[in-house]
Amino acid sequence: MTPRRTARYFALGGLLAALAVTAPADSAPARLPLCTTGPASDRPPPAPASPSAPGACRVALTESAVRLSQAPGFTPSGYHHLGAGTAGEWGGVSGRFSVVDGTVRAGTYDFVASRFMVKRDLGKGNIAWLEAGWAETGWRSPGQPRVYTYNTNTKAWQFYDQYPIKAGDTVWLDLHTDSGGVWQAWLWWNNRWNLLTAQKLPIGSSASVEQYVEVHADAKQPGRIDVPPVKADNVQLRPPGGGPARFWREDVSTLTGVAPGQQQRSGDYCLNWVTRYDTWNAGDCTT
Repeated sequence: MTPRRTARYFALGGLLAALAVTAPADSAPARLPLCTTGPASDRPPPAPASPSAPGACRVALTESAVRLSQAPGFTPSGYHHLGAGTAGEWGGVSGRFSVVDGTVRAGTYDFVASRFMVKRDLGKGNIAWLEAGWAETGWRSPGQPRVYTYNTNTKAWQFYDQYPIKAGDTVWLDLHTDSGGVWQAWLWWNNRWNLLTAQKLPIGSSASVEQYVEVHADAKQPGRIDVPPVKADNVQLRPPGGGPARFWREDVSTLTGVAPGQQQRSGDYCLNWVTRYDTWNAGDCTT
């Protein structure tokens, strides 16, 4: 198990009882007005996320209780990753994921997540990162996908119940840093950018970027987790140091874990590249 997976797994076991409330760092994002409730967006974002974007706001977080229930326990246990990462460093990533309903089991550490991540290997087994996306989990939301973030400052999953999503919806996300190493996660909702969290991470002003569908099967309760194909599109990278975003295409040095021309597969899950690497789908190999 890699250091990043180990840290996240310990978060599953040791920090589920009380998810941390993460306030934005003391910076320009922290001075944004609080977001108010509203409907899902009915149009794509016209510009990248930033504190100066029209209507930009920040989320007021409240503590989320976690309720575990008992359920009977054949997806191989552990992590299954489908997606890609950059070989170089970038200033951020944005794009859109579709939302599906996976068959995670209540009362388990099963989860299905579609997410972007920015990270840096600090050496000696330490990795710092921020991720944002949607997830359906056995301990928090079996049958109910939720917007979430996770970062290595708090080492806890944060769920955002004020943004109700369901299978068939899509979510636009943006992770980036403007300056000073404060990394921000944004959600496009109610036709404006909503700041989910801003974290001062030891990453610097650029980082490795990942785009993944991730499936975790609880080793203590063997069972099958079905995942309808999750679609990702409009995936763009922000250059380090600023400048306009660009689509993540084949001219970006990219790591997929397989040889060119081979299908990416993990257990019974497969990935299909529609346009390398900004449009793709991943889920059950049989669907």
